[in-house]
Amino acid sequence: MADTILILEDESLLGAELRRHFQRQDWEVCLCSSLAEARHWLLEQQLDPLVVLSDMSLGDGNALSLLEEVRKAQRPQEWIFLTGYGSIPDSVQALRLGAFDFLEKPCDLGRLDLVVQGAARSARAQRRVELMSSSVGQGVDAFVGRSEAAERVRALLQRLLTVPFSALAITGETGTGKGLVARILHQGGLHRDGPMVEINCAALPKELLESELFGHEAGAFTGAKGRRRGLLEQASGGTLFLDELGEMDIELQAKLLKAIEDKRIRRLGGEQEIQVDVQIIAATHRNLQQRVEQGSFREDLYHRLSVFQLELPALRERLDDIQDLVWPLVHEFNLKANRRVRHIPPEVWQRLRQHHWPGNVRELRNVVERCVLLAEDERFPLEWLQLGKSHEAEPVPVMKAEVQGDALVLPLDGSMALDEMEKHIIETALTRHGNNVVATARALGTTRETLRYRLQKYHIKI
Repeated sequence: MADTILILEDESLLGAELRRHFQRQDWEVCLCSSLAEARHWLLEQQLDPLVVLSDMSLGDGNALSLLEEVRKAQRPQEWIFLTGYGSIPDSVQALRLGAFDFLEKPCDLGRLDLVVQGAARSARAQRRVELMSSSVGQGVDAFVGRSEAAERVRALLQRLLTVPFSALAITGETGTGKGLVARILHQGGLHRDGPMVEINCAALPKELLESELFGHEAGAFTGAKGRRRGLLEQASGGTLFLDELGEMDIELQAKLLKAIEDKRIRRLGGEQEIQVDVQIIAATHRNLQQRVEQGSFREDLYHRLSVFQLELPALRERLDDIQDLVWPLVHEFNLKANRRVRHIPPEVWQRLRQHHWPGNVRELRNVVERCVLLAEDERFPLEWLQLGKSHEAEPVPVMKAEVQGDALVLPLDGSMALDEMEKHIIETALTRHGNNVVATARALGTTRETLRYRLQKYHIKI
């Protein structure tokens, strides 16, 4: 979709010429001949142009007054003023209000193009900065929602921000926002001046994860050519976010517990202990208490993490938050994909509230992204929701993973987590190859060692 430029010019011939000129350059042009008309589009219809090209003096007033109004109400856009009666006070006032440039008529079109292109680049950069800062700078308000469940989460977060905890566990289903909550706790907490380091414990084998966390000395193992600081050491003074902690090997859990308790670590192959002051935030979608009972998670580490525990609600438990969640996502993808979705029909809201949301907020984000990217106008497209047939108070039927000939079909609707998909792929391949590890590893394009690690990780018995 083309970028939008609003042209405010009361000379009809010049306005028409400018409109044709910028339309040839693939701009979407809104031409206004008065301040009242421009005010209608910018403030009432909430038109969001990237650039405004405006005459200074119009029949119904000075455009500087409109710039001052718009600056208070809209997100970043750049204003360029044209005038046949240039004056120093007007130019000074225009620049004071944040105008990009001030040009006198007649202006060469080549020069005007360069100025407009520079203004467009500036507006895009400001919007990217606004988007990034809005996603990280809201404190507990970044956990959006008006429901009682969302209010409880924010209230607990507010209290945790003042507590000097050394370790904390965030639990909840996949896609409920555990990473967001970890960033809120770091950025607003007592360790905010230090770094925040993240690692997914399910993504690495035990040996590699141990090296990543604790570091190693040169020669500690084959391939260790030099000294390497581990993530615990790198995060000292800040926060280490351990995503999917429930997948960590039980022997490595003991080392992690000792590091939390003693605030000291030793690199692999090292002789000296290193003092670390690090805040541990762990996240998991697993039921840690069940894993303790199964013997796959250490009870002492579980109790250490459970001193402070935050459980995030599933989206189906906070449907009142749907509207508060959708609009910021629409705004984000409008900006990223240069779309202008502004209207969401009532039937869309109804379908969103009726869906069961097995993938939670992550699934909602994917749905909004798809709809905004495929929108053809300002309307949020119902046809691209693709949520299946919804029924009030009934879960939406979830797709099942199934084998079709030589193909394995997996659902991408958020109902299966990534590790569940991987486990299903391995189990299917093992069945196909009579539980032969060598043949299965060859078929999956991996090594026997990697496959055996996955078998142990997912408790797959052969």
